[in-house]
Amino acid sequence: VQLQACGGGLVQAGGSLRLSCAASGRPFSRYAMAWFRQAPGKEREFVATIARRSGGSTYYTDSVKGRFTISRDNAKNTVYLQMDSLKPEDTAIHYCAAAGTDVAGQYGYEYWGQGTEVTVSS
Repeated sequence: VQLQACGGGLVQAGGSLRLSCAASGRPFSRYAMAWFRQAPGKEREFVATIARRSGGSTYYTDSVKGRFTISRDNAKNTVYLQMDSLKPEDTAIHYCAAAGTDVAGQYGYEYWGQGTEVTVSS
């Protein structure tokens, strides 16, 4: 499956952005999806994941709970990350990823998008 992420940009602290990741090539509903991010000089970290069926279970890293929401539209082959109350520490390149399983945690993702950059100014 090929993944194309978009929606990043520059936003002030407290603002919002919505990232999108469009999938193609294979049936989107076969994959659990996730978002990861990598800040400058840091390791890539897990952000959120959603099970492969629409309305499926979700899981978030502690630092984004209550601020970010992952969702998917299997009819549109797209996964979203709604990011609210953004903080400067959310600045990173954000990547979407796919795992060929019903539910995935922080590991086991086989396919990766190219990343979209999010910059949060203070």
